[in-house]
Amino acid sequence: MPPDLTSAHSAVVLWDTDAADVQVIADLKADRSVSVIDQSDSICRQYESLLPTSTATTPERGHKLAWVYFPWRRTLTRLMGPEPHRNLRLDRNRNKITRAEQDRLGSLTIGVVGLSVGHAIAHTLALEGLCGALRLADFDTIELSNLNRIPASVLDIGINKAVVVARRIAELDPYLPVDVFPDGLTADNMDEFFAGLDLVVEECDSLDIKLTLRLEARRRGIPVLMETSDRGLFDVERFDLEPNRDLFHGLLGDIDPSSLKNLSTRDKAPHVMRILEAVDLSPRMAASMVEIDRTLNTWPQLGGDVQLGAATVAAAVRRFGRGDELPSGRIRIDIDDQLKTLADWQISPHLLFPEAPTTLAEEISGSATEAALQAIRLAPSGGNVQPWRVRETIDGVQIQLDPNRTSAMDIGFRGSYVSIGAATLNARIAFAAHGLRTAETFRAPTPENLLAASLAAVPGIDPELATLYPTMQQRISNRNSGRRLPISESVRLELSEAAKSEGGRLLLLTDPDQLAAIAEILAESDRLRYLTPLLHSQMMAELKWPGLDDLSFGIDVRTLGLDEADLAKLRVAERADVMAHLRAWGGGQALGDNTRDRVSASSAVAIITVTGDEAADYLRGGAAMQRVWITAQRHELAIAPISPVFLYARSEADLVRVSDIFASDLGRLQQSFTNLIDITPDESVVLVMRVTHEAGPTLRSRRLPTDQIMVAKAGPARANGTQEKLDRCR
Repeated sequence: MPPDLTSAHSAVVLWDTDAADVQVIADLKADRSVSVIDQSDSICRQYESLLPTSTATTPERGHKLAWVYFPWRRTLTRLMGPEPHRNLRLDRNRNKITRAEQDRLGSLTIGVVGLSVGHAIAHTLALEGLCGALRLADFDTIELSNLNRIPASVLDIGINKAVVVARRIAELDPYLPVDVFPDGLTADNMDEFFAGLDLVVEECDSLDIKLTLRLEARRRGIPVLMETSDRGLFDVERFDLEPNRDLFHGLLGDIDPSSLKNLSTRDKAPHVMRILEAVDLSPRMAASMVEIDRTLNTWPQLGGDVQLGAATVAAAVRRFGRGDELPSGRIRIDIDDQLKTLADWQISPHLLFPEAPTTLAEEISGSATEAALQAIRLAPSGGNVQPWRVRETIDGVQIQLDPNRTSAMDIGFRGSYVSIGAATLNARIAFAAHGLRTAETFRAPTPENLLAASLAAVPGIDPELATLYPTMQQRISNRNSGRRLPISESVRLELSEAAKSEGGRLLLLTDPDQLAAIAEILAESDRLRYLTPLLHSQMMAELKWPGLDDLSFGIDVRTLGLDEADLAKLRVAERADVMAHLRAWGGGQALGDNTRDRVSASSAVAIITVTGDEAADYLRGGAAMQRVWITAQRHELAIAPISPVFLYARSEADLVRVSDIFASDLGRLQQSFTNLIDITPDESVVLVMRVTHEAGPTLRSRRLPTDQIMVAKAGPARANGTQEKLDRCR
């Protein structure tokens, strides 16, 4: 049977694979009164460019195309089949609506009654792909006075309102089933209209139909939405959840729909004002109600308010389709009220894009002990948390663990011990520069005794350490991009000896393939760090913005080596709600891009390891790390620490502790990392650092004032015979 080409509102889909359709296509092409449009090549190319890459392409490669005829336009056009057409048309919805959510929404059947305000609503539902089928009911036809709020044209005057919107939707998506009820909602078609509906949107003027519709919806357990354009009034009645709920929230009381039939506009007004709550009408609307049948034929409506209402209904349907909370009730979305709060507003560009620093570091001065105390402050720590308290003794200094200055990644305080080990080396260098040697003791802090390191100064010289004093003062994290240049064999040897002298080992990765491989591991670790709520929260708390935050601890954002575009992206990355969506979507690959790009382009990745995994081992490893860092800076190499999430995890339980969501992913990353660097089972990684050349000047994040990290002065720094056995560094 040949297809019907006379539909008033439905497009006719014709297939090359159907013999009857082939003849119809040929006849239409031969008809000079029919316009033929074929943009399928361009459409298919757009489809092929979608991300993730689409497999459906051209007809020759299995991509199904159709000819679609629009009788009211006498136009034949070439389009992709239903699924690719929908996917391409709705691609720009992602990820405000994910593909999975789009599929769920595409299963809804929604009815719209009243196609003046309902025109914009029905079209917006189709536009966003929020339904799989529509039913449109309205007995009225388009009049010129409707065109202040209905996006139709003078060519539509005299055509049924439901037909007009159905045509517009068909030209948007010819595959979307749209049933038209041109007699409106009546007793005769009530069953047909409501059968299988998931949701109904009521926008009609007839009060009796408003009530009858709700009675039927309540009987069937179908929710009702209504948008009333004055002050953005929006109603939800969840009869699916509340089968005994009063109609209109009880505003009309117990009233018979038949008593509201065929009322004049003037007689409707009191009931309308009860529904709209007269006390909350806009002043202009309330005043206009007084003028009905005097200077106005009916109540006013504005096109912009109607469009806002369509957006509101669409947002509610999205929530309904997703299963988000959408209770019964009413709200007002009043744009005019919001505009009354509009005020001059601007933010200093400096707060978004902090200016580059003019000073690089601070100088150390004073006595040997004062210099040692200041040198401790300048040691590096994860997130610049400065996890230490310092005590001056009669003959030196002691460094205690501050357990309050830590993070989830600092598993077992291993990262804190590394920092304290680095601080110990700084103090030794400061004493050496003042002609003193030190005897240092490392120990595992306990809840009763947080002491981690003691340094007792005695007369004597250590010229090798003393030569590091100027560089130690200037040592800095340089996170700028820098350049990839070869590291000479002599420098490599010196860096290796620096680690060995403090009991550590240096692995220096320089092969481009190795750098690319470790870049992928570190980038994915960064992504998981962003997507783990606690780690993300702690990471963002570490970042400090000049003009907004206390800069005496944490990482000054000016030290990150980011340009204005990246700083703007960081403001987005700060948001926990954004990370929650990326986590739910399995996305966020771009979160590791900065790390991936910079590591891949580095001169080397330096990895410091130490034998053992006790507190004293990490303390010793921290000193080895710091000595490598200072030595590298002496050779004008730029060092930037990198902290993979799994850095201080020594067991599966540790990985769960740091990120229960991604523990298995982190385990795989850690295994890949271990395989790549080929360390022995008894070795522990102390720190991973990126090494570059010619990175340019940068800023050192500030440190807490000395008086904020000091505790009361104590006796000699040496351990006495009653103390538990201490592990010595050397």
